[in-house]
Amino acid sequence: MGLVDWLGVDGVVDAVVTWWTHIHWVHFLTIPLFTGVVGFLINWSGLWMLFSPVRFRGVRIPGMRELASVLPRKIQEIPGVLQGGVGWQGIIPARAAKMGSIAVDKAIAKLGTPSDFYQQLEPERIAEHIVASFRPEIPALVDEVMRREHPRLWRDLPGPVREAVVERVQNQVPAVVTRVTDEIGEHIDQLLDPKIMVIDHFRENPALVVRIFRDFGQRELDLMVRFGFVFGFLLGVPVAVADSIVGQWWLLPILGVVVGWVTNALGMWLIFEPPEPRRILGIRVHGLFLRRQDQAAEVYARIIAEDVITLERIGDFLLNGPRGDRTRQMLATAMRPAIDRAAGPARGAVRVAMGAERFDSIRDSVAREAVGRTLTPFRDRAFNAQQAERIQELVARRTKELPPRDFVEMMRSAIREDEWMLYAHGAIMGLGGGFLHLAFFGVGG
Repeated sequence: MGLVDWLGVDGVVDAVVTWWTHIHWVHFLTIPLFTGVVGFLINWSGLWMLFSPVRFRGVRIPGMRELASVLPRKIQEIPGVLQGGVGWQGIIPARAAKMGSIAVDKAIAKLGTPSDFYQQLEPERIAEHIVASFRPEIPALVDEVMRREHPRLWRDLPGPVREAVVERVQNQVPAVVTRVTDEIGEHIDQLLDPKIMVIDHFRENPALVVRIFRDFGQRELDLMVRFGFVFGFLLGVPVAVADSIVGQWWLLPILGVVVGWVTNALGMWLIFEPPEPRRILGIRVHGLFLRRQDQAAEVYARIIAEDVITLERIGDFLLNGPRGDRTRQMLATAMRPAIDRAAGPARGAVRVAMGAERFDSIRDSVAREAVGRTLTPFRDRAFNAQQAERIQELVARRTKELPPRDFVEMMRSAIREDEWMLYAHGAIMGLGGGFLHLAFFGVGG
């Protein structure tokens, strides 16, 4: 039985008139204004919680780390708790390593294999650059190794003979470098792990993850804050009606919790959902980030190319990463035949004169020393900038091709498990807003 059937039309009209004439209008109208302001503050402070501070700020408490291991999992997810601290770190920078892992799984792995990235860097141009940079170092390299391994022989050799040795080694540089870049390209899938490289870089540079969001999403994030007022105000209207009817002190704080939670949830939904355009009640809706996927792809690609997958970082990973020993051994092995050829027709006689063991030691020392110096040009900033353009082009093109759902997952998955903190924060602020309204205006109804 409906209200109209129960009271009759006249009864309903009388009830509405009675309610209308007894409303305390200041109390009533200030509720949507309060919920609107609280909604704005919820989304504004929620953004601060997402991004700031970049590093953990708080105090370490003795025994907290041990206590944290037995606390509920949701509590353990609060930044700093598992590290034994009470304080805060922005949710996104705190999950930088996780976002790096997801970025690789969801996007970078689909953007290209290590071989794709390496080929995009044009190994032929890398070889040319290495030759140009490495050849002037040959005299010092040969002199250093010979003085260390066979100082007396090197000192006794006539100057023209030493110059001839250096010249023969220099003449082998193009063949050596081509062999090196070919070997790297052939084994790059085993030597280079983009996932480890990205995770480590994001973990060491959490501000970079914040920059990814800020650089292409600041406009949408600012819009979300403004919508916080709109959502809060609209949700405050039924709250004001309910409060004017029920008139109980506990109602505003409880409904404030609901308003705060829903305002934050709507804000997150506004940014990420729906991934593809849909019509809801005749209105076309589309996640704010998704509307500009192409522009976002350009920004994302620029950051990846300039800061994450760079020629310098690839070279550093190859030599100093977890598989660096294998890289060095492989490159040294590739260089030995060229060093043998540098000895020319005299190789046999020199080997006999010096002893096979001493000759091999010198050859291996030159090869080992040359490995690090060969990849030193990877750190050339100007050359890095030129090659970054090609990586940026690859990443941008393939990021634009990602299905919208994958693009959303790449950006949101790192914080999805922690969104409850934002919602809880909204609920607490909504509760506070309800009590604050009670303190100013008293009980309604």
